[in-house]
Amino acid sequence: MANVKITELAALTTTDDATDVIAVVDVSADETKKISVANLVTTQARTYTAAQRGEITTLTDGANISVDLAASNNFTVTLGDNRTLDNPTNIVAGQSGSIFIVQDATGSRTLAYGTYYDFAGGTAPTLSTAAAAVDRIDYLVRSATSIHCVFTANYS
Repeated sequence: MANVKITELAALTTTDDATDVIAVVDVSADETKKISVANLVTTQARTYTAAQRGEITTLTDGANISVDLAASNNFTVTLGDNRTLDNPTNIVAGQSGSIFIVQDATGSRTLAYGTYYDFAGGTAPTLSTAAAAVDRIDYLVRSATSIHCVFTANYS
């Protein structure tokens, strides 16, 4: 896709008509698209006709690993030693995603979890120990202090 640049903003009318055009977007030298108020409504159900995807954001490895849920839905981290996955920031109920936990070339790294991470049976999982092993935590934020997690070990 070409760089997208807003070239014109038109004033909104007071009618709140879903057909009101609020911007003309220069997609290329030969094409423009109009964005209407209806395109910006986020309280309606949507049907997508093309694939939707979220990036996988790399977390910084350290004694305590910080996760900012406003940055992404999906994350990856390669453990360089035994670590703690801290309680995330910017928690909003309903958010979901995955965290990929990768062992470094040494392997056998452990991971402790902040108090917001809730696992089935109340027991935190044990990571795969092989060098370069990949485990995954799928999560769904239930509340500001509760993240329901499902752990799957040893992807190959």
